Amino acid sequence: MPSKKKVQDTHISEQMRVLHGALISIVSAMNRPRNDEKMIEKAGIRLDRALFSVLVSIERLGPIGVVELAERSGRDYTTISRQVAKLESQGLVRRRESPLDRRVREAVVSAKGKAMTDRIDAARERMGNMIFKDWSREELDAFVRSMRKFADALEDDPLVDVDPEER
Repeated sequence: MPSKKKVQDTHISEQMRVLHGALISIVSAMNRPRNDEKMIEKAGIRLDRALFSVLVSIERLGPIGVVELAERSGRDYTTISRQVAKLESQGLVRRRESPLDRRVREAVVSAKGKAMTDRIDAARERMGNMIFKDWSREELDAFVRSMRKFADALEDDPLVDVDPEER
């Protein structure tokens, strides 16, 4: 019986392996505690490293419920809830009732928290400028477009159990 596998399928398989390796490298770099510490230092802010990613996530994704925030971060709900409470006690976020579901309390970045994430963004931009210093504008533009397209596709939940023979 002839194989239904196409030459392009082999290329895609090879590319998926390379992509997966690159993603592991990126996630590993982003999860290194030292990198968060460096970002906090470069931003010139005082913030517990454990709260850093929670604050940034609330600013980017908020208003957001603690359950969704925990799911997106791959962390336990109770841990995230305690961290949001710490951020709230520091005046960096506030919690409010969700207008869509009164049972859900959403976290929203405060003006003080936004000022802090603005400083983080400025530090990230300075660090990014060093990373991309040898890239052409076209390369960077294509990379950013591709990453956004990839991120949007992931948001659409592509991890569906599909048999490749059914395509």
